[in-house]
Amino acid sequence: MNKKYLIVAFLLGAVITCGVLIARTSSAGQHITVYKTPTCGCCAKWVDHLEANGFRVKAVDLADVTPMRIRYGIPADLRSCHTALVNGYFVEGHVPAEEIHRMLEEGEPIAGLAVPGMPMGSPGMEGPRSDPYDIIAVEKGGGRRIFASR
Repeated sequence: MNKKYLIVAFLLGAVITCGVLIARTSSAGQHITVYKTPTCGCCAKWVDHLEANGFRVKAVDLADVTPMRIRYGIPADLRSCHTALVNGYFVEGHVPAEEIHRMLEEGEPIAGLAVPGMPMGSPGMEGPRSDPYDIIAVEKGGGRRIFASR
């Protein structure tokens, strides 16, 4: 009888483990549209970062990304050099792909994520140093909170 329970416990554990792995990869292959200027090198590097982390990227070059930011309600003080849209969320600036996946998998009830400015060491801004920075969640009502810190 104990052997039967061990087998059932093992199978149940395997099913739970597989479920967790599937949930963690559920946003892999997600389409994301990135709006950027054609001459921005760090924007191109961020697109490469997204692709290397499982996103299917459509990059759209615009002379000015500001109208997109206004259209999607991205606060002026949180803006950076590129704006992305994924599954109804905006992603402003050099947000790590890991945090975008987390937002999508958790189904956060927010408008989007932002990394204001262009912090050294963030994806696409690799260089001689890494400065600390926050990933800001922007609530649909306009509130803000720190989603993650790096």
